[in-house]
Amino acid sequence: MTKIIFATGNKGKVNEIKEILKDVDAEIVTMKEAGYDIDVEENGTTYEENAVIKAKAIMEASGCLTLADDSGLEVDYLNKEPGIHSARYMGHDTSYDIKNQSIIDKLEGVPEEERTGRFVCAIAAAFPDGRVETVRATMEGRIAHSIAGVNGFGYDPIFFLPERGCTSAEISAEEKNEISHRGKALRLMKERLIELGVFE
Repeated sequence: MTKIIFATGNKGKVNEIKEILKDVDAEIVTMKEAGYDIDVEENGTTYEENAVIKAKAIMEASGCLTLADDSGLEVDYLNKEPGIHSARYMGHDTSYDIKNQSIIDKLEGVPEEERTGRFVCAIAAAFPDGRVETVRATMEGRIAHSIAGVNGFGYDPIFFLPERGCTSAEISAEEKNEISHRGKALRLMKERLIELGVFE
């Protein structure tokens, strides 16, 4: 069975990843589960660059096929901020309640049609032979007028899905995996890895 390390310590992400990839013939472990506690500096200028930096660092340390993602929220009215800085927006230690409220405050009085935004996720696969593969996917929506929902993490409670009539923190994990940026990107990467013969 193929062993794949997913370079993240985010429990919310780990749960999503293991659920979406549960039917592949591979053992998927986190950095921590694999015994690696490496603080990788994500200094790329795109989601893909940051994902590749993380994936390569763990692959080089472990010798195992490594997947890593970089994702973020782009708010069109805020010139696509926080973007690739989403995790570090307003400081690493600032709670998402504060970050989310800050974004809502910045959009106070902004009409519905100008509250557009998207979640973006890029996933990189770094292979022991030096090859690197990347995929990208998005989930379009709008910025809500208030924080709502407890099912998601990060910016989910302010990301409104017009077709669902609620935020992405108010839908079930199964529903979110179907439509989310990370779910779409993981399925794209899964297809790529099947094409490459990593698993069937």
